[in-house]
Amino acid sequence: MGWNKTFKTLIALVLLLCLAPGISLAKEETLIPMGHSIGIQMDLSGIYVTSDVKVDQQEWLKKGDVIRRLNGVEMKQLVHFERALQNDSATMELDVLRNGKNQTIQADPSLIKRVTPFLKDRTEGTGTLTYVDPKTGTYGALGHQIIDSTLQSAPSFEKGAIYLSEISQIKKSSPGFPGYKISSIIDQNNFLGNIQINNVHGIFGIWKNAYHKVLAEPLEIMQPFELMIGPAEIYTTVEGSTVEKFTIQITKIEEEQFQIHLTDQKLLKKTGGILQGMSGSPVIQNGKFVGAITHMFVDEPEKGAALFLETMRTNEQ
Repeated sequence: MGWNKTFKTLIALVLLLCLAPGISLAKEETLIPMGHSIGIQMDLSGIYVTSDVKVDQQEWLKKGDVIRRLNGVEMKQLVHFERALQNDSATMELDVLRNGKNQTIQADPSLIKRVTPFLKDRTEGTGTLTYVDPKTGTYGALGHQIIDSTLQSAPSFEKGAIYLSEISQIKKSSPGFPGYKISSIIDQNNFLGNIQINNVHGIFGIWKNAYHKVLAEPLEIMQPFELMIGPAEIYTTVEGSTVEKFTIQITKIEEEQFQIHLTDQKLLKKTGGILQGMSGSPVIQNGKFVGAITHMFVDEPEKGAALFLETMRTNEQ
């Protein structure tokens, strides 16, 4: 009986020793860190009113209204609305969606023709590309949701795309005053990928195969428990379209995010701290890809927050 017990113990140890190498041989998941400056364009689901505007003696279009029809004709894009205004009519009737309810508004033709500057069917912005997944052909960017600055909400959109952009000027950050990048799309006819999802942890879509030439080597994804307080680096673009590496410090680690402090003097001299448009910049520590910058601390612009890739990608749907 004693021999049998020993034999069983030996078998267990042998099994453990045999299984352990199998675990270590499992291939770690990888992503390609990017850091490129991108222009973002999203076609909205309708024509939105950006400011209160009078359309008759007693009638107003309100900020946030969505124009559905003009004289019974469906309006999906601003160009349709502009074309319809060319038709002479004694009266104009607008069907709008206001606070989730349909409403009909009678408009003076002479006044309605002046509302075009207060309408939009597209939202645009700038940010930083975070990663490309070489296995699935998808990408992630920003690390937070796109909020339309006029509507002050996440826009409902029909389609969207991201484009490679170049930075022509930097407005530096200072305590209490966030800085920003001034950039422009390099080629409006060639997009990097489409936008399929806009949620609280970023924008996501399909990467365009033609742009594989700009991809770097993939890095292993760092798990949150591996991150340590101490030095790390970010990939970002602050001049032209060139991605550069800059040093930072990881200063605090939380469940879904961590805090950072920019330490690279070259970067601080140029930007004054984290900039609007830097959201999505990849964070790397010890050769592993851990997350993306998402926010700056307004009163201390050299400090900010970053999101773990694990959290960002969990919400990629």
